[in-house]
Amino acid sequence: KKEVFVPRTDTPVGLYVCGVTVYDFSHIGHARAYVAFDVLYRYLLSRGYSVVYCRNFTDVDDKILARATEQGVPPLELTERFIGEFHADVLALGCLPPTVEPKVTENIDNIIKMIGTIIDNDHAYAVDGDVYFNVPSLDGYGNLSGRKMDDNRAGERVQVDDRKQNSADFALWKSAKEGELSWESPWGPGRPGWHIECSAMSDSVLGPVIDIHGGGADLVFPHHENELAQSRAACDHAHVRYWMHNGFVTIDSEKMSKSLGNFFTIREVLKQYHPTSLRWLLLNTQYRSPINYSQRGLEESSERVFYLYQAVSDISEVLVAAAEGAPSTTTGSTTPEAWELRSEVGRSLADDLNTPLAVAALYAAVQSANSLVHSKAGRKAGDRLPRLVALLRELQNTLDLLGLPSPPPTQEWTAPSLAAQMMATGSGVLGELRMQALVRVGLTDEYIQDSIASRMQARQDKDYDKADKVRIELEESGVVLLDTPQGTTWRPVPKFQK
Repeated sequence: KKEVFVPRTDTPVGLYVCGVTVYDFSHIGHARAYVAFDVLYRYLLSRGYSVVYCRNFTDVDDKILARATEQGVPPLELTERFIGEFHADVLALGCLPPTVEPKVTENIDNIIKMIGTIIDNDHAYAVDGDVYFNVPSLDGYGNLSGRKMDDNRAGERVQVDDRKQNSADFALWKSAKEGELSWESPWGPGRPGWHIECSAMSDSVLGPVIDIHGGGADLVFPHHENELAQSRAACDHAHVRYWMHNGFVTIDSEKMSKSLGNFFTIREVLKQYHPTSLRWLLLNTQYRSPINYSQRGLEESSERVFYLYQAVSDISEVLVAAAEGAPSTTTGSTTPEAWELRSEVGRSLADDLNTPLAVAALYAAVQSANSLVHSKAGRKAGDRLPRLVALLRELQNTLDLLGLPSPPPTQEWTAPSLAAQMMATGSGVLGELRMQALVRVGLTDEYIQDSIASRMQARQDKDYDKADKVRIELEESGVVLLDTPQGTTWRPVPKFQK
């Protein structure tokens, strides 16, 4: 259910989001989560909150050890590589870096200390070098996920161990197998279980109370249920004030799975599509709802992003050309269109991060701006320039709030300097979108320019059949030619797979 967020007094907002296990490239399910919580982080900052955003790295677990053995590299060398790859992916997607990114391997002492406290509080027990959480010992276990005790299983990444006192008990500490990466502990050499890491790291960074805890819906049980249990077992007043879980990702309406051959990493997607197109696709579904990832969706998102940044470029071009007539600064004034954009985006994001409505408001503002730029009535409007300045400034703020490419908002921009920066941003995104569209259809910019020249020559020779043939062949490939007073240019159009 939705609840009104009430911050604690004189305390920064503590935001904890479960991070990735770094043994491979991150997939689009990860992109969905981290884009959603990046918007939350940006929104909280925009409202003036001081925020400590903590997102961890799991850099030791069974999958990491298995992959390191398979590749013949030290586990920590493998994890450092994929931490770097993850950072590259989320940076490309426009995500701000968190305040803190703790690693499991750098928090072993904190983890061992918390496990010891849980044992001392009679909520865990040691057996043969392993430590297990005693699930029935904690009242309220299962309240987060709504599961009854009889429904619970171990929730571990290994098979059930018959040494456990209860089938639902889960590992806090795992004894090391011969040759495995391990650390000394009161129970012998070993490494942390899956869930304890987040309890210990969130406590060390944010304390026993977390304001907002985020993650995928797949983590509600067992991970978040067990994480909450551990924290409560270690400290009786530990709790999470607000939980936020993003919905699942399906691929063409099927569950994403390597076995089904529909598993895509962020890196694979970004080889063919602009990161802004992927982010736009993700923003167009409210974070709690399931999202269907498809080639059609990405093509449509790419078209909409092209339209958006073409408008940004056109608005900016008008203001740069009319720099003498534009207001000297973008601060201190607004217009109905700009105010409507600000108000709608604010209302939408305040309502449980309703990004689809925020995107719709952005699109409506772009349509208003396009009317001022291109329509006869808009060009003759006496207040055209101040309205465009106000719209451009609010577009800049909205783009930044949604994590879409824009120069950083500042009160110091004058209208001409803002327009110049936005024009550069728009032109850059449009160029990148064109180049990636060519990659998808297997053409080159040289081929496009040669085709434009060939069509121009055919028209000069009055060979209109040949000129039309060039145009039609390009359209069938996903390229539409645009004749303007400045010459012929082109834009990509969606090309759907059959």
